[in-house]
Amino acid sequence: MTPELRRVGASESPVVVIDGFSENLPAIVDLAAAMAPFPRIAGNYYPGLRRVIDERNEAAFAYVTETLRMAAPFIGGAFDLDAFDLIEASFSMITTSPAALSPAQRAPHFDSTDPDYIALLHYLSDTPGTGTAFYRQRATGIEVVDDANVASFVATAKRDSAVRPAAYINGTDTQFEQIGAVKGLPDRLVLYRGNLLHSGIIPPDMPLSDNPRIGRLTANLFVKGRRG
Repeated sequence: MTPELRRVGASESPVVVIDGFSENLPAIVDLAAAMAPFPRIAGNYYPGLRRVIDERNEAAFAYVTETLRMAAPFIGGAFDLDAFDLIEASFSMITTSPAALSPAQRAPHFDSTDPDYIALLHYLSDTPGTGTAFYRQRATGIEVVDDANVASFVATAKRDSAVRPAAYINGTDTQFEQIGAVKGLPDRLVLYRGNLLHSGIIPPDMPLSDNPRIGRLTANLFVKGRRG
């Protein structure tokens, strides 16, 4: 396990990258494959399929629990938290074609305005050219969305969505500046605040398979941090 703390943007937002995280990748992929086919969750902006993991999925939930145990020192150290609670965990696969993306799915997004809402993204497949990128909204200068600036970010994003191309964002464009990126290497875990603007890096030739052994498979965990 090789950890690295990066800082991105003018905000110097922490992003933790841990390579060789589980050293047990085939077994985790087996867990995901056993839970296929994944559903499309109504009302979710994720451009693909997600299988939520909870206590009823004993083996998969044990993986989630172990992931959080191993990641706990990095969560506490990078984000100055004393403890955290699991909000949601899932296996996820991007399957939506660029032409079928909604306007909101074509641009960077945020998960929460809460600075203690932390995302853990575990890359489980070998899909070259993929990863996660972080962005600044050019018109407002917003990198980190909070309660004070969320209305400005959303209004600008809605205005600009009318002219966004039907494609996954891939690097800097006229509306967003890329301020950092993490390659999606197998068994790499990435931790970042959910209020940091981000988007998946999805190359045009990436297979949009719904098979966990073929497509872009990740585990997506979200926790709410606590202090004191």
